[in-house]
Amino acid sequence: SSGSRDEILRDKRAQIVSRGLPKQKPIEGVKQVVVLASGKGGVGKSTTAGKIFVFSFRFLTKEVGLLDVDIYGPSVPKMMNLKGNPELTPKNLMRPLKNYGITCMSMGFLVDETAPIVWRGLMVMSAVQKLLRQVDWGQLDYLVIDMPPGTGDVQLSVSQSIPIAGAVIVSTPQDVALLDACKGAEMFRKVHVPVLGLVQNMSVFQCPKCKHETHIFGADGVRDLAKTLGLDVLGDIPLHVNIRETCDSGQPVVISQPQSDA
Repeated sequence: SSGSRDEILRDKRAQIVSRGLPKQKPIEGVKQVVVLASGKGGVGKSTTAGKIFVFSFRFLTKEVGLLDVDIYGPSVPKMMNLKGNPELTPKNLMRPLKNYGITCMSMGFLVDETAPIVWRGLMVMSAVQKLLRQVDWGQLDYLVIDMPPGTGDVQLSVSQSIPIAGAVIVSTPQDVALLDACKGAEMFRKVHVPVLGLVQNMSVFQCPKCKHETHIFGADGVRDLAKTLGLDVLGDIPLHVNIRETCDSGQPVVISQPQSDA
């Protein structure tokens, strides 16, 4: 029948495609990998990854690493208050830098802070593979990977190179950001990476004087998207001056101001 022929063709196509995909290989010493991604830039993904997400694991007394694979715009060094070049181990692996109990690696440690990365795609992909394979992470319960925005080569390379326990999508409630967040979630589903849920960032702004709350980027947009996609909302992060200030100073709000509302 035509139905059985179509099924045979689909199986053949899947086999042909799978032959061209790289074999997934775990990162030595890392038990679980979680990626934080966003379709659009500027929605606070790195803030969520570097300031909040990794520390939730640390509070559970887990050994955690943070890998920044945003080659063009690495922000983890500043957010985690780290500077310097990684040392090399006897096996010629890069030794990550560490602060607040979090082991960190980023392209920002390998180039000057003000130097732009003016590379073509192949050089970027080579750098990503080195960050994945040529780093001595020691023994980690979780490695959190801060992805660059978008759904391009880096996201596909990471997803197809290593086994990933799950992806978290970060977005603001704004309609423009939600469009790209939806694409990001669907991309991970297509490469068979479980989407653990969505994080709604900059969800509400409270005036520090009168305490009036304003939904600058809209209200509950991420919650509505989560219902559409059949996903959980993992949390809401407010638009708060303390989060911005501690982010810029490299002192995570969950460490420097643990009792604050933020």
